[in-house]
Amino acid sequence: MDNSKKVNMTREEYRNQKNNQNNIDDKKEEINETKTKIENIIEEKSSKESNKFINDHSYKFDEDEDEDNDNNMANILDDEEFPKRKKRLRPWAFWLFLIIFSSLLIFSALSIYNWLKDSKNIKNLNDEISSKVKPEKINIEGKLINPPEGNKESDYWYYVKLPFYSVDFAELKKKNSDTVAFIHMDQTNINYPVVQTTNNEYYLTRAFDKSKNYAGWVYMDYRNSSTNLSDNTVIYGHGRLDKTVFGSLKNALTKEWQQKKDNYAIWLSTPKKNMLFQIFSIYTIKSESYYIETSFKSEDEKQKWINTMLERDTANIKTPVQVSDKILTLSTCLNSNGDRIVVQSKLVKVQNRTKD
Repeated sequence: MDNSKKVNMTREEYRNQKNNQNNIDDKKEEINETKTKIENIIEEKSSKESNKFINDHSYKFDEDEDEDNDNNMANILDDEEFPKRKKRLRPWAFWLFLIIFSSLLIFSALSIYNWLKDSKNIKNLNDEISSKVKPEKINIEGKLINPPEGNKESDYWYYVKLPFYSVDFAELKKKNSDTVAFIHMDQTNINYPVVQTTNNEYYLTRAFDKSKNYAGWVYMDYRNSSTNLSDNTVIYGHGRLDKTVFGSLKNALTKEWQQKKDNYAIWLSTPKKNMLFQIFSIYTIKSESYYIETSFKSEDEKQKWINTMLERDTANIKTPVQVSDKILTLSTCLNSNGDRIVVQSKLVKVQNRTKD
């Protein structure tokens, strides 16, 4: 009896426990469902807020995306793939760099100072010469050189009507005995005494008074003669940026300069003659010796040379040149690459001077 009761109670107790457990599980499930609903509501609201933020700021993400990717990649490479090797500038390298930089700075400053000083000295010297020796225009007919036959419309007739320029060579020779000519060209700063010595290097770095000056002076090729013109007389001068010496010869390359008829005349005076030249070719060319040939072995050789000079003309001048014409070539540097500006002309009239 007692054992049976004990067993029955145990079963009843078990059933009660089972029912209680089921009730607990039901409550847990109900709680979990409620929790899930709450999480879904929160997630839905959070998702809406996130989408709104992204939509409102999408332009920002677009702009920064590439930059962020680059920065992230750089950080990865720095932090992970390429480690921990930071180079330091050694003290001796820093001082070496400082010394080189300072030296270059000082050299550049001195170069600019010397350039400006040379230009100022050249300008002052030429102003002094101009105050004492002023070219005079003289209206003398002179001797015509190779006039075009039967062509009264040629520009030749216009230029031979222009006056000569004449200067006092006695005064110029007091300043420098190397003076052999005086040259003038309209619409440029070319209004200089021309010197000549036994080489083409001396006056590259000497002023008219023979003082050291890297602006140089205007000089005639040592192979030429001022008393008896060569086939081609060549006159040089530096192409200075401030337009001293032959720096203003580059004016002849401009359309504005080329549109004025009077600009195509060059006046050259020597102690024995006043001369007028008519320009027939203007061009630029790499440094060479062909255009500065001063004499030719035959007429055919000279004619070939003349044809080449005419073909090089970029100003479309179309002035005819004969084999018997005396040529005057002006040459200067265009840039530091060795390019040259060349202006070539032919003698159209001459007048003999009385001795200075």
